[in-house]
Amino acid sequence: MTTLAPESLGYTVRVAEVIEETPDTSSLVIDVPDDLADRFTYRPGQFLTLRIPSERTGSVARCYSIASCPLTDDRIKVTVKRTAGGYASNWLCDNVTAGNDVHVLPPSGTFTPRALDGSFRLFAAGSGITPVMSILKSALESDAGTVALYYANRDRGSIIFAAELADLETRYPDRLTVEHRLESESGLPTPESLASFARGGEDSDVFVCGPAPFMAMVKGTLTGIGYDRHRVYIEEFMSLDGDPFAPIQTLTSGADADSATVEVTLDGDTHVLAWPADATLIDVMVNAGIDAPYSCREGECGACACTLTEGTVDPGNTDALDPDDVADGYILGCQATPTSPALKIEF
Repeated sequence: MTTLAPESLGYTVRVAEVIEETPDTSSLVIDVPDDLADRFTYRPGQFLTLRIPSERTGSVARCYSIASCPLTDDRIKVTVKRTAGGYASNWLCDNVTAGNDVHVLPPSGTFTPRALDGSFRLFAAGSGITPVMSILKSALESDAGTVALYYANRDRGSIIFAAELADLETRYPDRLTVEHRLESESGLPTPESLASFARGGEDSDVFVCGPAPFMAMVKGTLTGIGYDRHRVYIEEFMSLDGDPFAPIQTLTSGADADSATVEVTLDGDTHVLAWPADATLIDVMVNAGIDAPYSCREGECGACACTLTEGTVDPGNTDALDPDDVADGYILGCQATPTSPALKIEF
């Protein structure tokens, strides 16, 4: 029987299989029980937050992208690459085996296509292929547009999902193009190589994941040759310092003199809520019984990004948003607190 871990958020689920993708990268295939199937429904490009035990702090939390395809794969697969000095990634790769239990939050994240019926230009470097792979496979399964992937690595031995990508190229020769950029053979990615790959795809949706300098180079190059910045989506994870598994703050029911009124639209439904001045939007939504999207609750992952369409807020920590996002009206639900009496927000 699946259980909610005591005194914390999240669920304990079982690892069905561990796949060695490369010498320093492993995938955990997770068996989600039937009674949790609805809670673990996910969109391509999303991630899971895992709780890793630690003798020093009790536990640490890290976000790992889902590499499986929600349209074709029976189980969720997250992929973990060792990082130098990275406690969590090394612990998972060294200790987790088939049959072990892991403690996770449900899927979250906004690095996901709104639709799969168009064409895609995908850019990944190293382990940044993980969410991109989920998007790639889902787009191909939709039987609609074309997909082109630019994938940068040190050498051939470090290509994650190499065999799977080769198989997909064989199965979809007219719809999938993969360009491997290997430092050992061609050097690091350059604006010129990125522009050459990207030209002709200006009407595509673009998803980019990898080290920060790589992502900045891709975005700058593409917008410089005519891509719409609003269709270039960037994914970036940061280490979490707090505990997203800690229980949500319980709020007193009802409005008071310091409460604002907020209309929140989520998944097509609009909720009218009292929003106390000292509470975050996520706290308010969870206390109202709404299945709000969130993960880190520190303003670092962007899973709770939403658009402020009316009113004002104190945005708090917005590290997960770039200046273009902020200019477009995006805020983070786990950080924002109200500064006007009435607000409207859309997820």
